[in-house]
Formats: sequence, C-alpha cells, structure tokens
Amino acid sequence: MPAKKHHPTHPPKPHPPLPLPVFHEPVFNEDQQIVVPPQFLTPHPSDGKLYASLGNLLSTQTTQFDKSRVADGEMLELAAAYGDHGPELIQQIQQAKQIVFHALGDSGAITAGVKYQNELNVTEQLSADCHTSDATNHPAFLYHLGDVVYDFGEEQYYYDQFYDAFRNYPCPIFAIPGNHDSFITTGTAPENEPLKIFERNFCSPDWVITPEARSLHRTAMIQPGVYFTLDAPFVRIIGLFSNALEDPGVISSENGKWSRVPDYQLSYLKAQLAAIKHQKYAGAVLLAVHHPPFSYAPPTTGAGTGGNHGGSPHMLAQIDTICKQAGVYPHAILSAHAHNYQRYTRTVKMNGAAYDVPFVVCGDGGHHVNPLTHAAKGKPSQEPAFGADVSYLDRKPVIPTGGLILEKYDDSSYGYLRITVDAQQLRIGYQQVGKASLAQSRFDLVTVDIASHTMVSN
Repeated sequence: MPAKKHHPTHPPKPHPPLPLPVFHEPVFNEDQQIVVPPQFLTPHPSDGKLYASLGNLLSTQTTQFDKSRVADGEMLELAAAYGDHGPELIQQIQQAKQIVFHALGDSGAITAGVKYQNELNVTEQLSADCHTSDATNHPAFLYHLGDVVYDFGEEQYYYDQFYDAFRNYPCPIFAIPGNHDSFITTGTAPENEPLKIFERNFCSPDWVITPEARSLHRTAMIQPGVYFTLDAPFVRIIGLFSNALEDPGVISSENGKWSRVPDYQLSYLKAQLAAIKHQKYAGAVLLAVHHPPFSYAPPTTGAGTGGNHGGSPHMLAQIDTICKQAGVYPHAILSAHAHNYQRYTRTVKMNGAAYDVPFVVCGDGGHHVNPLTHAAKGKPSQEPAFGADVSYLDRKPVIPTGGLILEKYDDSSYGYLRITVDAQQLRIGYQQVGKASLAQSRFDLVTVDIASHTMVSN
C-alpha cells in the first residue's frame, strides 16, 4: 500500500454519521444568487507529491461497488428528481418541443487561488446560462461525467469543490463517479471510502442534506446507484462507472483480470439496450462513461506523445460487443478524464447502415486543461489538424467500422457541453468559458439525425 494518507491542514470537525433530516422536495440552490469567495477552506497538497506516494497502485487498484437499487431494465425518470414539480417540468419541456441540458467532467479544483477560480468561472457561466435562458431554451439538468472531487473523493473536500462551487446552479446535478471519486488511499476507514461518500451525495434513497453540504441547501441526488439510466423527454442517458484506475477504464472484471470489479454493468447494459429495442424507442440514446474510449496520441513516436490520458480499447470492445448483440448503438458517447475537449466521428456499421457516432471528451470542467500532445525524446509535439484521420486509434474493433476522424479539439480553454435534443435531432455544442455571450462561447457543434444516425450539416 502507498505511503501515509494526506490530510487537510485543518481537519474537519466531526459530523453526524447519517444525513440530516429528509425533505419533502428537492432543493437545488440557494434562495438567492451568492458570490462565492475564491478561496479554499481546506488547502490541498499538489497532485505531484500525492501521485508519487501512490506508486503503481494508480494502475492496479480497482474498486468494488454495489449493485444498483433497481432492476437492470429500470430507469430513473427526470421527473422524479424534481419531486412535486416534476410533472410541471416535463410539460414545459414537451411544450418547448426540446430538452436542453449541460454536461462536463473533471470539475474539482485542488488548490486555492487561480485553480479554484477556474472552477468557479465554469460554474458561474453554467449558472448564468440557466438564469438568462428563456423557458424554451432553459437547461433542465447538469450531467457530471466524473471526477467531481479531487484528489480522491474525500468527504472534507465536497463542500469546497462541489456544493460551494455549484451553489448557484438552479437545476438537478446527476453524476457518474470518476477515478478520483473512487480511488482509496492508505489509511482510509471503510466508512470513509470515496465511493461511499459519492453514493451518500448522489445515490441517496431520499432527499436529504448531507454533512458534506454543511450550511448549504442542495439536497443529495436520488440516483439508484453509481451506474444508472436517466430517462427524460427526447433523450435517454445510460451512465456506466469506469472504476478507479488512472488508465484504462474498466466496467467489468474482464473475465477475471480485475477480480474486484463485479460484472453487474454488463447485464445492465444488455437490459437497457434490449429495452430500447423492444420499446422501439425513438429518442436519442447517449452513453456516458468517465474514461474516454478514444483520446488522441500521434501515430508515430517522432511526433511526440499523446496527452496525459489515453483511450480504453478493452472497455470499448465490451460496450461494442453488447451493442452488436442488441442491434442498438448510442447516438453519441460522452466521456471526460482527459483534461481537454476532443470530438471524434466514428463510423459504425449496424443494421445494414452506416452510423455517424460522435465520441465527445469534455474533461476541462475546472480542474485543469492539458495539452493534446507532449514533446518526447527531444522531439517537439505536433498537434493534429482538425479533421485528421485517426483510425489507428480504433484498435481491433469488434464491430464493423468505417473510420475514425478527430473533428475538432480544444486543449487551452475550460468548457462544458450544452446539449439540445428534439424529436428529430441531437445537437451537442461545446461552450468555451470566459466569452461575453452564449453565442460567442460556442466553439463547436455537431448535429445528429436521430432516425438515421447520420451527421447533419450545421
């Protein structure tokens, strides 16, 4: 096991082991918008020192997790997350004839000052989007793609990095855990394991204010588990937990290779896709997972190396195998982990047709922004051109494919996704943070025709 577990400069005061009393309806933000002071109450050590102490555990330690509270074919309805206001919200979405929502990953800052301000810049723009959008274009929720809290999901950092940072965001926040929300450092008591803290705050059976929220009023989310499906008008999002490794992502034991990881998610994904097939579901289907199936690396060593995080081909192969068996493929796959924005188009051949599937990485939600490539062995890094053919990244696909294109990327800005879905189209927009208006912040947009799974010119 690694060296001594790190602690904050001032350990938090003891708190009750159970959440605070149950509310009759959910609460998402404070009664009035509040300016958040750009400072931490609990300073962090640097990532570098902590990572050095963990050694090779970052590439070997996986984490067990509980089976979802619901059956494999069941879902969490968006209306349920709104409580008594759920029917009213669904009616508004249906009247608008579209749903809008946000998505991002890797939001948690690790130090005070500039890094925390970067996270606040993201959350403030997200909140401003909600407060300035009209009823037909108002975001309905935020879907967090993992790594909510750094360094490794400790309870004492939830207030600074999540509750305080998102205190003005007026909508539900759903989340799948990332590796930083689930890795267990040495000396952690069983009741304080990060995934248990995550479940307390995102997978609560009831609307409660948890100890991590302290004086704030956002109630815990009521997801049925760390993997779940969110069913909303026009869209269904299947979220999978890709476990605690730095790389690669892992969604199962992989036939015993990762013995601590249960195979719950394989049967779950099969059941969810089977339901889509049986129901002849006509909406957009998204799959969300923290670790990216694809992350850029140059084709030759002479062009430097890839970024800090690579792709997860074995994880993708398991997903593709189940999709192939079901005859159903998502309209898009969302991920994070790599601290930048990348958008790929993968051509998948299924049901006698060629599907254009966006694979979108959005891991620049506030923690850090990393370059797409690095110099290596005296050779400068060479970033690719937009539209580069990167089919070499799609190693040994188990499903017929027709190529992989890196359409666009941004490795210098913080940002988030603004996703709009109606009865005909799925539109995934990437918004850079710090621009004067929503229109000016739009850096990228991909539109997919839902019925044909083909890209539409914007």
